[in-house]
Amino acid sequence: MSQRKVLFWSIVTALGGFLFGFDTAVISGAEKAIQQLWHLSAVEHGFTISIALIGTVLGAIFGGIPSDRLGRRQTLRWIAVLYLVSAVGAALAPSWVPFLVFRFLGGLGVGASSVTAPLYISEISPAKSRGKLVGLFQFNIVFGILVAYLSNYLLAGVGENSWRLMLGVQAVPSIAFLLFLFRVPESPRWLLLHGRVEEGREVLRIVNPDTVDDDVAAILASQAHAAEQSESLWSPQYRTPVLLAVAFAFFNQVSGINAIIYYAPRIFEMTGKGQEAALLSSAGIGLVNFIFTLLGVNVIDRFGRRTLMFVGSVGLIITLGLVARAFYTQQFGTLLVPGLLFGYIAFFAFSQGAVIWVFISEIFPNAVRAKGQALGSSTHWVMATVIAFTFPAFADKLGGGHTFAIFCGMMVLQLIFVWRFMPETKGTSLEGVERTLVMH
Repeated sequence: MSQRKVLFWSIVTALGGFLFGFDTAVISGAEKAIQQLWHLSAVEHGFTISIALIGTVLGAIFGGIPSDRLGRRQTLRWIAVLYLVSAVGAALAPSWVPFLVFRFLGGLGVGASSVTAPLYISEISPAKSRGKLVGLFQFNIVFGILVAYLSNYLLAGVGENSWRLMLGVQAVPSIAFLLFLFRVPESPRWLLLHGRVEEGREVLRIVNPDTVDDDVAAILASQAHAAEQSESLWSPQYRTPVLLAVAFAFFNQVSGINAIIYYAPRIFEMTGKGQEAALLSSAGIGLVNFIFTLLGVNVIDRFGRRTLMFVGSVGLIITLGLVARAFYTQQFGTLLVPGLLFGYIAFFAFSQGAVIWVFISEIFPNAVRAKGQALGSSTHWVMATVIAFTFPAFADKLGGGHTFAIFCGMMVLQLIFVWRFMPETKGTSLEGVERTLVMH
């Protein structure tokens, strides 16, 4: 019964990831109609598409503050409200400026969700299944992207304002997310951190009745030690988890993942492909991403985070190296580059995609976990923005060969990082990870 409850809480919280993915991808079906309706210039159109990403960066940077002050559950409820207001507001927006405001609010929800949802799930999960449960968040992001593409396809052409339906349909899962959150308890570690010991004990008793006393003692000991230390994330004892989180988020994006997802049609056109590029990029890449994220999430607790990262790093080096070679030699074949990029997506989804939110949510102690999650998430989103904005210029000036060679070189550095510096957190309690990584 306790396992079912923890799974239910995790699935509900991971709905934040579903809305994250849906909100990110749904604009692809509406952007052309919006540009024509409000007669947007190229600059205004670009700003309209990127306004949600700006909100995401800010939501990630500041998402740890309400998580600490209001609690994880209350913050998740406000995130659900942001998603709901954004969906309804954008769908009904009478003009361009209100549309921007509502899309920005949705971006804030995405950014805050990437902080609070993995944080909450990691704090209510038993150590033996924490990777799989936190991985549900990433799985739901990918699932949300797929559903957004399918929804856009089904709603396309349903009246002259079909784009409003595409955006407005997000209100349905947003309402479900908000209602289900009323059946989810507060994080036991947040409760204990704020002196609500008996409430925290009751939640931990549901999570694992056999170890509840040991868990409470370990969390309170961690809290007592933290009270003697600086609460600043930048104090020396937190140097190791800070460096690990920043490095992990950095490597996640310098793999080129968002450049490939956002610009797959452009990449395929660089190899001489034509109209089939859009189908290959949205359907093929989305499906491969979904399948291998599911696979990674299912084996992360069995093989460990480091093993998945080793396998993924080697696969990314090989696929990116072969794509670079294809551009250098101009020998593309019929489906060589698309096939290699599908392979690339598979290795990324199996490793970085499945591991990132799990690993960052595990490596910080209770007292600064929300701040640490915000640091890792905001690093991820800032780098995503940089890569997305600079890729076209790099591809035009350097060419495909050099650009993919740079991504490949970064993955060699990632492999060294995993080999020399990344600890294994599989099966270890959050307080056990803290004892390993934090200088006492």
